[in-house]
Amino acid sequence: MIAAGGVHLDSARFIERMTDMTEVFILSGFLGSGKTSMLTWLIRQAKEEGLKPGVIMNELGELAFDSDAVQDGVPLKEILNGCICCTGSEKTESQMQALLHENVDIIFIETTGAAHPVEVLDAVHSPLFGDKLDVKGIVTVADGKRYLASDSMTPQVRMLFIEQIRHAGFILLNKSDLLTDSGKAEAVMGIQSLNPGARIVETVNSRVPLSALRSMAQQPSGTSVQKAGIGSHLPIGTRLVTFSRPVSRDHFEDWIRTLPETVYRMKGYVPLEGKKYPSLFQYAYGMVQWIPEYMNMPANLVLIGEGLSGIRVPGAGDE
Repeated sequence: MIAAGGVHLDSARFIERMTDMTEVFILSGFLGSGKTSMLTWLIRQAKEEGLKPGVIMNELGELAFDSDAVQDGVPLKEILNGCICCTGSEKTESQMQALLHENVDIIFIETTGAAHPVEVLDAVHSPLFGDKLDVKGIVTVADGKRYLASDSMTPQVRMLFIEQIRHAGFILLNKSDLLTDSGKAEAVMGIQSLNPGARIVETVNSRVPLSALRSMAQQPSGTSVQKAGIGSHLPIGTRLVTFSRPVSRDHFEDWIRTLPETVYRMKGYVPLEGKKYPSLFQYAYGMVQWIPEYMNMPANLVLIGEGLSGIRVPGAGDE
C-alpha cells in the first residue's frame, strides 16, 4: 500500500505508449465518494503529459451538473437519467465510438454511484471496437468513513458498496485524513479481505498518480461472475426540483441538518437571498459545499437517495 500524498508527480514516469490502442479506465465508487475529484485530477495529469483525454460521464439525474468539472477542450459524452449498465450497451457503444473518432489517447468513464462495476465493464467491451481499446480495469473510490459505517446501510445498498470494492483492480481509500490511524488500519484490512488482489492507495481529495493507474492490468472477471442487475433494482432514486424563490442560506443549511441519512447526495444551483445568481451547491453525507456563480444558471437541484418523495425542499415549487 502507498500513500498517494507522498508521491511527487514531477518524478513519476508514465509508462511509454507501446500501441495505438486507447486506454480506458472505469471510475467506480459510491455516491459522494470522490469520483469527480479524481476525474478532474486525472484529466489535468493526462494533459500535462501531452495526452488527449476523453470522458464519458454517467449521471443519474436529468441534468449533468458534474460535467462542469470537465475542462474546456476535453471531449465529453454524457449518458443521463440512468446507469450505463441499465440504459443499454448500444448507447455506451455510440459514445465510445464518438470519442474514438476524436482520436483521444485515454478515456475516463465516470459511472453513477448506483452502477455495478462488472456490468459497466461488460457494457464497455464491444465487438465493434474491441481491438482499439486497452481497458485497464476498474478504479474504485471508497470513502473511508463510509466504509467503516457500512453496516448501517440498507442491505441492497451495502451489497452494491461491497461489490464496487470486490471487482476493482485499483482502490482509493479516500478521505483518509478524516480517519484515525486505527480507523485506517481497520478499513485497509477490511478492504483487503474483500479484494486481496487489488492495489490500495490512501488518498485525500482522490489525488492518485495517473502513472500508478496506467501500470495496472485489467482484472479478469472470470466465468463465475454473473450480471447482478443491481442497478435496476436498488431503492436508490433521483428527484429533480426547481426553485420558485430565493432561500436563506442559513435556513437552507438548517433544513439540511434535518435530512435522513438516506439522502446520499444533492447537487445543483440554489438561488440565495442577496445573491444575483444561483450558487453551485454540493452535498454528500452531511458535508456541504457552496461555490458562487457569475452567470444565471438554472435554479434546479438533483437529490439522490432513498425515500425522496416525501422530502420538501425550501424554496422549491413543491414546498
